[in-house]
Amino acid sequence: MHITKAKIRNYRSLAHCDIEFRDGLNILVGDNEAGKSTLLEAVSLALTGSLNGRPLAQELHPFLFSVQATRNYLAALHGGKPATLPAITIELFFSDIPELAEFRGDNHSEKPGDLPGIIYSIEFNDAYKDAYEQYIAKRDDVRSIPVEYYQAVCQSFARKSVLPRQIPLSPVIVDASRITTITGANRYVTGLIREALPPKEQVQLSVAYRKLREIFLADDSIKQINAKFAERHGEISEKTLSMTLDPTARGGWETAVMPSLDDVPITLVGKGEQNAVKIKLALENSSDANVFLIEEPENHLSFSRLHGLINAITKKAGARQLIITTHSSFVLNKLGINNVILFRDGASMRLDALTADTYEYFKKLPGHDTLRLLLSSRSILVEGPSDELVVQKAFIAKHGVSPLEKGVDVISVKGLAFKRFLEIAKLLGIKTDVVTDNDGDVEALKAKYADYPADGKINVRYDDDEAFPTLEPQMLKANSLERLNSVLGTDYDDPDALTEYMTKPANKTDVALKIFDTTEAITFPGYINAAVE
Repeated sequence: MHITKAKIRNYRSLAHCDIEFRDGLNILVGDNEAGKSTLLEAVSLALTGSLNGRPLAQELHPFLFSVQATRNYLAALHGGKPATLPAITIELFFSDIPELAEFRGDNHSEKPGDLPGIIYSIEFNDAYKDAYEQYIAKRDDVRSIPVEYYQAVCQSFARKSVLPRQIPLSPVIVDASRITTITGANRYVTGLIREALPPKEQVQLSVAYRKLREIFLADDSIKQINAKFAERHGEISEKTLSMTLDPTARGGWETAVMPSLDDVPITLVGKGEQNAVKIKLALENSSDANVFLIEEPENHLSFSRLHGLINAITKKAGARQLIITTHSSFVLNKLGINNVILFRDGASMRLDALTADTYEYFKKLPGHDTLRLLLSSRSILVEGPSDELVVQKAFIAKHGVSPLEKGVDVISVKGLAFKRFLEIAKLLGIKTDVVTDNDGDVEALKAKYADYPADGKINVRYDDDEAFPTLEPQMLKANSLERLNSVLGTDYDDPDALTEYMTKPANKTDVALKIFDTTEAITFPGYINAAVE
């Protein structure tokens, strides 16, 4: 059994999110702040009723609601209009199998049809209606959503109330940055001991640990300390103060166990090793879970160590559902491009949703450029390394900083692949500019990119003067012959001769490097300036 789809509304950064999952492996790829962690958190919350390891009632606050939902509510309230309190809803659709028949019904947003699943909502509790009316009597004083009047409700699609323990899908979030030694590694080690040792030997372990405590208290140094405390009888208490060890269950051997690697405590080994061990131990300690939610396993790990960790994760997951978030092209390629979900601001897509030819192209392409397109706030696609250098220089000249410092990635793509990248950009709403040559046929260029009208999120930039078909003559058109000779260290007195020199394959990269490195003022063609605006 597994989750087939999640539909999330108004939860933190996910104002509107619909995403489909498959059984087995799902790789969630997206930029920072794209909502990947929030998505895993929402799925776990709906299945467990807990947030950050605590019941929602202890973690509920106004910032769980999306910014837009809060703004809409406050705007209506302060404007004297009917203000409906927003609700957070998390719908989880389950695999359609007989074991989940009791969760089947039409209590979902994809009507008509009976489907198995649950809907978890954080909504206004009508029992507080009178108190709420008093609260909003002074509307201008209301600055946030009054979560004190909210409740969490979980129902199956069959409209029956559901407790977390009644849901057959059991998740575990694995995030090495949050797993402490006590809650992760220690728990696993003590769990192994309890499973491996019969009750009689567990008793022997407790007795041995108690004897160690007694030896500690019998030490001469401890006796001297306690004698000094005894001399001060009456200063602090009428009873005698002494140094001892916790004799209760809280002070048992379980709390004293410290996992070590080659006799070095785990807290003192390298961060990469710590993260890998913590993830593996957390997975081992969650053997009952059937949905693994793993955040960015690549943290602090080299490719070779990451290779081993990924193998361990997939082996441990087995047939269970695995949802991994990542920024790593290595993870993407290692686990398979067919398992990738591109995720951005609640919008999602799989590469196999692209046209067949484009999907085959990306299956063969290393994941690095795919990730670059997705992880940038804006992309500029160019035809080759020389174009990339010139566009980078134009951006620096315009903004005083490199494109990456502004979250803009200039990606070198073969001209025939532009439209393949644009399929992804269009589906995910990524602002993208294409800088291309007109190749002496503007009408053909217009026909090629007819699906991308001007002034949208995708803009195709070119010069429509067919007498200057490529970048190098365009640079000569924008600058004087003397200026380019000075920049390139040449002395051509004929524009055609300089153009021929610049366009030779052996010279193109060298020419672009000299343009990039020049300290002289240089002018760029209008279509390039439009792309770097």
